Amino acid sequence: MSFAEYLSERWPDIVVLVSEHAQVVLIAVAIASVVGVGTGIAVAGHPRAGALLLGATGTMLTIPSFALFGLLIPLFGLGSGPTITALVLYAVFPILRNTVTGLASVPGAVEDAARGLGLGRWERVRRVQLPLAWPVVLAGVRTATLMSVGIAAIAAAVSGPGLGELIFGGLARIGGANALNDALAGTLGVALLALALDLLFVVLGRLTTSRGIA
Repeated sequence: MSFAEYLSERWPDIVVLVSEHAQVVLIAVAIASVVGVGTGIAVAGHPRAGALLLGATGTMLTIPSFALFGLLIPLFGLGSGPTITALVLYAVFPILRNTVTGLASVPGAVEDAARGLGLGRWERVRRVQLPLAWPVVLAGVRTATLMSVGIAAIAAAVSGPGLGELIFGGLARIGGANALNDALAGTLGVALLALALDLLFVVLGRLTTSRGIA
């Protein structure tokens, strides 16, 4: 069966797998964004605490994904639980790093002016610092999302949902009927999903970034 024939026959199943893949990635990145941005705001102005947290979260990236998924099985079993948990652990670092970097890049004169207007710390963060740091923060979320799309494919090793099912299933049956088509469809699906989400962040950045900053 040619790849075109394979796609015409299997496209409903592939669409479902793409949807599942996107869902676990977006859920994990949403959780990681809350944790990363919230923690970055909390440690703003405290370089030592920021460095400590960045070191701790950065260490997660040194753990091979297969090993991390395996370590999470006793705690969360198989399926979406270990998949989302692992993706959150990997995604926090780039978001936290960019939040800390973005907030630190806000000019001191701007903060002094905001303080002079009587704005409290959280008001300064919400109305001044975060809007100015937003392009950098969003870039961190974008990086975390693209990274998570690739890692989520490996979650098939713990019965995670998504396109990894096609990739691993095809590779396990290599030489068999449609094995290569399965692996190729899964790989292309991951690449196209990453491209679609990347374009989404480009549009989101244009819509949410102040024209005076862009």
